[in-house]
Amino acid sequence: MSGAHAASDASALDPSQLQFLTKGVTPEEVAAVTAVLATAAAEAAAAARDARPQTGPDGWERTQRSLRRPLEGGPGAWRSFSG
Repeated sequence: MSGAHAASDASALDPSQLQFLTKGVTPEEVAAVTAVLATAAAEAAAAARDARPQTGPDGWERTQRSLRRPLEGGPGAWRSFSG
């Protein structure tokens, strides 16, 4: 992960929403915990994105199958029709 990408992920995590139960946490410790959590969240998102199954053709592609041949009329053309 590049440094710029990590920085953008860290900004998505708001340290003011973190609640520390330990008293006297320093700003450096808050920054370290925020960085670790942001990295873990980014790695989990990347793993989930990579784990998605490959999809087949979408609905539009499935409807684009070729059309049937034109019906040929004429004498004897429907001889084998038993319907």
